[in-house]
Amino acid sequence: MSTDDRRIEGEGTPEADWQARGRLEAMPLTSLEALVAPHQHAVIVAPHPDDETLGFAGLMLQLADAGHALQIVAVTDGTASHAGSAHFTPEHLARQRPLESLEALSRLGCQQQTTMTRLTLPDTRVAEHESTLCDHLLGYLTPAHVVLTTWRGDGHPDHEATGRACMRACELTGARLIEVPIWTWHWAEPGDTRVPWHRARRLRLDDDMLADKRAAIQAHQSQLSIDPATGQAPILSDHVLARLTRPHEVFFIDAPSASAGRAHP
Repeated sequence: MSTDDRRIEGEGTPEADWQARGRLEAMPLTSLEALVAPHQHAVIVAPHPDDETLGFAGLMLQLADAGHALQIVAVTDGTASHAGSAHFTPEHLARQRPLESLEALSRLGCQQQTTMTRLTLPDTRVAEHESTLCDHLLGYLTPAHVVLTTWRGDGHPDHEATGRACMRACELTGARLIEVPIWTWHWAEPGDTRVPWHRARRLRLDDDMLADKRAAIQAHQSQLSIDPATGQAPILSDHVLARLTRPHEVFFIDAPSASAGRAHP
């Protein structure tokens, strides 16, 4: 599936469209135990610093509360988020963005339970290094692991390459794969047939969890600020954040139960 028909441009599909007619609320619910059982080990594979916060902060809170150790694989340092900027240079971002991820974990209260591995693969070029990422995962994944990562069809090439590498590693080790849509909410529309809605499940976040997630997102200041050198708008604009700070997180699970029903947001 080419990203040509899934462009991440402009403001994207308004959150009001996603909320219309109760489409999201009709999506089947899931639970922490259904996603990561007590005996399983969670590994979050994030293409860029902030993807773990945007996609999994609520789940991380629930995992930590349940006593799970967390493992995060930071695929890139996000050094290409501000191309051509004299302020947010690759060198600056290589220092700042990993620190932002650590601050986000601290705000979630999860830093002590979390082990983070940085692979420093080149931002925007993960597809050229899928085998490296897959080989890293093969070094320790077992059937007792649940790999949580970005969806293979998310529209961003790094998100998709990361998802593919994780899928391959899970196939070879018997680990479970769970994917999260992040940029999908931008380019897709309700009922979009390119999106595997039948695999979608919704994990509820209570008010405290949602507040903690929003506070953690604010740690990613490089993505929330106007670039003073170029005037580039924030990467995480208000329109983007509205779609990623709902009172639930949505996951595409690898083996949905036949009795769980289907959803078509």
